[in-house]
Amino acid sequence: MKRILMILLLLSLTVPAFADSQKPGKGTKVQPARATWNTGYFQEALVRTGLKELGYNVKKPKELTNPLFYQSLALGDLDYWTNGWFPMHDAQMPKDFYSKGEKVGYVAKSGGLQGYLVSKKEVEKFNIKSLDDFKRPEVKAAFDANGDGKADLTACPAGWACEGVIAHHMEVYGLEDDINLIKAAYSASMADSLARYNSGGPAFFYTWAPNWTIFKFMPGKDVMWINVPEIKPTEAQQSSIERLTATGIEGAVSDPVKLGFVAADIQIVANKKFLAANPAAKEFFRVFNLPLSDINEQNTKMQDGEKSAKDIDRHVKEWIAKNQDKWDGWLAAARNAAM
Repeated sequence: MKRILMILLLLSLTVPAFADSQKPGKGTKVQPARATWNTGYFQEALVRTGLKELGYNVKKPKELTNPLFYQSLALGDLDYWTNGWFPMHDAQMPKDFYSKGEKVGYVAKSGGLQGYLVSKKEVEKFNIKSLDDFKRPEVKAAFDANGDGKADLTACPAGWACEGVIAHHMEVYGLEDDINLIKAAYSASMADSLARYNSGGPAFFYTWAPNWTIFKFMPGKDVMWINVPEIKPTEAQQSSIERLTATGIEGAVSDPVKLGFVAADIQIVANKKFLAANPAAKEFFRVFNLPLSDINEQNTKMQDGEKSAKDIDRHVKEWIAKNQDKWDGWLAAARNAAM
């Protein structure tokens, strides 16, 4: 009888210890942020779910522009976000940022592709290889929807980082009289482009990956990535010239292809004090990663109308169910880091 009581006593002591090891973040409040572009919502929701499973009390994310996020993180008002694009975002950080913040892991290494895509039918019909081909009268006419004598390019809304790069391209390649930039709300403009393409018309647009656009417009099947005429970096791109050209890109008109935009690493960025106090969270950030195809697929669901918070939560649950072993491995690594 004494032996049974002793065993029960030992079990009563070990169960709480085991429970605590499964929830290393128990009692810790966490304030995340997320970017203003909805193609990053899925990654944020997945990471938030992981931290909750580790016991953290994760608050609703604050939606912020890039510069405001980095300033707020440096001030200690935020703990992390999953939407860092580097080296693109480096110029948007406070000068002393890395004394307060840190990049952790890779949501998608070299996953942030950007560039110009053209419908494959027109690429083949007009032998389009680069932006320079849009100086040709027959090409401009084929892509001129409003009759102004210029090819219409679905570009970036005012204030986006890509807007400045596209403006730079128009100037340095002498395309300002050849290409009309459509700068309206991006999702709506791309929906118009898709409708026109599905009706048999041409497509010419800027986009990035991950994004629903290259799930709806399949590179190599529907559209092709084209070149810029030559590499002429902006001042901000000078330190990343080698990233303006990419190799092995599916659906590109050439290999390598001169995209003219930096291929970015998508990374989690977190407050250093938060990371030091929470090794489980840091390890989860370090091992977390997603295939671009998975992000593109989820982004497409959102574009097709599944964009509510409940929809995104369901997408997260579905993704975890399909990738349970990987997910459990990430959680195990995080728990081990806290021991």
